[in-house]
Amino acid sequence: MSFDLQPTLENDLIKVVPLKESDFEALFAVASDPLIWEQHPNRDRYKRAVFENFFKGAIESKGAFIAYENDTNKVVGSSRYYDFDEGNSSVAVGYTFVAREFWGEGHNKALKTLMFNHAFQFVDKVFLHIGATNFRSQKATEKLGGVKIAETEIAYYGEPLKWNFVYQVDKDQWIKSI
Repeated sequence: MSFDLQPTLENDLIKVVPLKESDFEALFAVASDPLIWEQHPNRDRYKRAVFENFFKGAIESKGAFIAYENDTNKVVGSSRYYDFDEGNSSVAVGYTFVAREFWGEGHNKALKTLMFNHAFQFVDKVFLHIGATNFRSQKATEKLGGVKIAETEIAYYGEPLKWNFVYQVDKDQWIKSI
């Protein structure tokens, strides 16, 4: 069975579907909030031209999603799979952002749980690259069982190198925690 990087996933709280070109305006409406990006390495991603580059990279990745809240059908945010490495039995999950109205409400955890559960059918490790100053995301990742294993420079799609922490979630630990 091969790893489908863009399945439709759903739980009680959210539905995650493959990102399409036609999702740009709805996703940009969420991403245009500067506070979402205040701790991110690219603090300007709320600007249309900068977000257009981000969105282009998401579409080209063929692993990106848009997430909707089930009860309201509001756009929650986006995430993606990338850097799938069959030989290392790993994939990265990231480029995640969630609308502020959903912060602290369990939507990020629901999103990552869906993505991790799907990924762990095919790989043994999930990596997350988180900006060195993105303390909210670091804390959220640690709550999910992510362990910081490295620090490195990462070039986001069409952007300069940025200092990131690398977190790892292992399949065995994840299964024990759910």
